[in-house]
Amino acid sequence: MNNNEIIPWFILLNPLITAVLILFVFRKNHGTAATVSTMSAFFGLVGSLCAFTLAPTHTLVLWIDIPGLQIPIGVQLDHLSQVMLLVVTGIGFLVHLYSTVYMEHDESKARFFGHLSLFMFSMLGIVLADNFAMMFIFWELVGVSSYLLIGHWFTRDAAGKAANKAFMMNRIGDFGFMLGILMLWSTAGTVTFKGLEAATGTLTTNPMFLTAAILLVFCGAMGKSAQFPLHTWLPDAMEGPTPVSALIHAATMVAAGVFMLARIAFLIGLSPAAALIIAWIGAITSILAALMATQQDDIKRILAYSTLSQLGYMVMAIGLAPDPSGGPAMFHLFTHAFFKALLFLGAGAVIHALHHEQDIWKMGGLSKHMPKTTVTFAIGTAALTGFPLLAGFWSKDSILAAASEKSTPLYIIGLCVAVLTAFYMTRLFVVAFLGKPRTEAAHHGHDCPARMTVPLLILAVLSVIAGFVPEKWFFSAHQHFHWNIAIPATIAFAVGTAIAFKIYSGKDKDPIRVSAFRNKFYLDEIYGAIVAGTQDVLAYIANAVDSLISGIVRLAGMAAWGVGFLFRLLQFGNVQGYSFVFGLGVVGLIWFVVFK
Repeated sequence: MNNNEIIPWFILLNPLITAVLILFVFRKNHGTAATVSTMSAFFGLVGSLCAFTLAPTHTLVLWIDIPGLQIPIGVQLDHLSQVMLLVVTGIGFLVHLYSTVYMEHDESKARFFGHLSLFMFSMLGIVLADNFAMMFIFWELVGVSSYLLIGHWFTRDAAGKAANKAFMMNRIGDFGFMLGILMLWSTAGTVTFKGLEAATGTLTTNPMFLTAAILLVFCGAMGKSAQFPLHTWLPDAMEGPTPVSALIHAATMVAAGVFMLARIAFLIGLSPAAALIIAWIGAITSILAALMATQQDDIKRILAYSTLSQLGYMVMAIGLAPDPSGGPAMFHLFTHAFFKALLFLGAGAVIHALHHEQDIWKMGGLSKHMPKTTVTFAIGTAALTGFPLLAGFWSKDSILAAASEKSTPLYIIGLCVAVLTAFYMTRLFVVAFLGKPRTEAAHHGHDCPARMTVPLLILAVLSVIAGFVPEKWFFSAHQHFHWNIAIPATIAFAVGTAIAFKIYSGKDKDPIRVSAFRNKFYLDEIYGAIVAGTQDVLAYIANAVDSLISGIVRLAGMAAWGVGFLFRLLQFGNVQGYSFVFGLGVVGLIWFVVFK
């Protein structure tokens, strides 16, 4: 095997070996487990950097070979997977390094790092998969890893419930994903991406069938990338450790759905109806999540709803411009990974310094006591809100450019989301970092150790320069710059920022209360009522069926008892009685013979 074949397999198997070592050998040695996991992530990053220099390659090992079905276990290294490898391993290494301090005193530190390595293996499997079957296997492994990490503090009821909710909501989407894969296989006779691309002529013979198959596959992305109406699990997943939020629920796992859609963009492009539905679901998710974020007080939940909103942007871009090279959606995924990971890790630094306080209204004045965290958090905020020339400015404008060309309503929604993003992020920054400390914990805040601040500084730099990428990276920031897009987007940023600063500067409590936004449009309550109502109906039906079956069984028992009772009457033990019955039998027999 040459380097083109060895390096991708090394990147994939390295975290798996690490996870096995930690969970079975170093489970009791927390320090060793943290070191081994962090070094593994570093080697993965080095391998990804090496892979980026390689020519596109495709290696496989045949796994299932039966008539009509051949499924390989293979790795597909192209520009799409190369850039995604950099995102996963780059953010992964920084989160590992950050976690060595954040989780330092955790009683289950080794288990945490073991599950972190298992997640890295699962996510890298999705990125490198060359077929739907392999991708689905790793898709489910990512679900398991996410469940384990969200529920890391499983003794807390909220963490356990959040892990269960994430697992169940994703299973709903994954069921549709599996059906979509089976539909594509039944038509094309293959599950490999290359094979499906070659079979587009066959797939387009029945447009309605193809549209249904694509939308069912999209259900998987709706679950993983938390799109409406399967989005409610992501904010609750903030119950996990903050590094988990940064790695899984900001930069990598939730991006898996967008990456998968980019991988099958050639299929989405064949169905304008499916593309339109995907774009609108993304837009609806984006605007709903942005509105919810404006009224949240938990610093991590604000960022969680921001992630939902930005994922909606990416999904909308996939529907508007299904490009096999990734296009605006992957461009925004790339830049978003850096500044959102920065914001989550910055939030973690604040929570760590304030003794696990997460309410922004119990913070304030942190800029005086945590200058490094404040500066990096400000850069992340500016990049997310679309401050000119920072990473988010370029990638967001590329999506708005696609929307302006294809759909005016979606373009208007995109601009509204830009205003709301600037509003809720400025609200967060003003309330948490400016003004005066509102609690004793905020008054004694302090910057964290170097192993936590260095990742923040690196991510801050990347949040500035990530938009300036070479054209060969399947998207070009400079190609997407247009004054007719940049000017309205910059105005949207300025309006949202100015309004939030005016409203929240110097305030000690939220002057605005919109119950619908604060209570997430009551979607959790609606889902709870649906589940409870469904359970009640099913319980009533089950009780009725159970009663019917019990009645039939009891009736059969009573009939058997009655027959037995009649026959028991004949067992009276008297010779004369038996003779009388015998005589009756003879008379009856004669009567039957003579008269019948």
